[in-house]
Amino acid sequence: MFEKILFATSATEVCDHAARVAFDMADRYGARLTIFHVLGVPTRGFSQVVLDVKTGEHVTIDDEYIAWVKEEIRTYYAKQLETAGEWEIRVAVGFPHREILRAARSDSPDLLVMGGSTGEEDAVAVYRKSMVGSSVQRVAKATHLPLLVVNRPAASFWGGMSRIVFGTDFSKSSDSAFAFACNLARNLQAELHIFHALDITSLQLGRTMSQDQIESRIRESLRRIYGRYIKGGIEGVEQYAYDVWEGIPYIEVVKYARENHADLIVMAHHTRRADPEDARLGSNIEQVIVRAGCPVVSIHG
Repeated sequence: MFEKILFATSATEVCDHAARVAFDMADRYGARLTIFHVLGVPTRGFSQVVLDVKTGEHVTIDDEYIAWVKEEIRTYYAKQLETAGEWEIRVAVGFPHREILRAARSDSPDLLVMGGSTGEEDAVAVYRKSMVGSSVQRVAKATHLPLLVVNRPAASFWGGMSRIVFGTDFSKSSDSAFAFACNLARNLQAELHIFHALDITSLQLGRTMSQDQIESRIRESLRRIYGRYIKGGIEGVEQYAYDVWEGIPYIEVVKYARENHADLIVMAHHTRRADPEDARLGSNIEQVIVRAGCPVVSIHG
């Protein structure tokens, strides 16, 4: 299913959980793994002096320094590389999200893997500020590749996956995410849980809904799930379930995944312009990435 995997990393503990998943997936599928690291941001123009995103120091980039960084990365992942199949280490200079997107366009991998923030250690503060927050968001918004974000230590291993949660809002973008989730469930012989969170916030609807109205909307959503997904495209997935809960969507998705012991959440990332409140809070999937206890795959429609 996956032949090429691009793993964007800082080679620090921030990305350790994502690294375990990336290496395990590469081994499981016999995929070529590219370990990609952005050295730093140029201090001005095309200067050879950059701000190293890992150390926060100004360094001069030359062939010797690049070779040293590659060796550091090789040493950091030495244990995983001992048993890895086909792999390479690549480095680049520039703004992290731009270089990751450039590498993704160049390599055309089947999956892009990134890590999330896992602590407050000073050693990785510069990387966290420049990449983990804004860069994951920017990459998710711009890439048309499936993006797997691993943000929590509880979900460090891809092996043994048995339950996948697909979160839908019935948009066209969600159809692409559903196709990916179905394909994954078939290949891994995993349970597929189709879930919709009915947004009942006054901010979303402009009014308060009665309980009868909420339950009517839930029944309507269940019918939509059955007609759109169960009848139309779940062939080959032997075990599946579908549910609708009411509440704040990203909170309900995280709760549903936790209660169903999900190993993965798959959702669509929308590119439409958000209103000011959504822009401040971040899209639902960005909030799910931050809060979920398992990896999250972002799919563009």
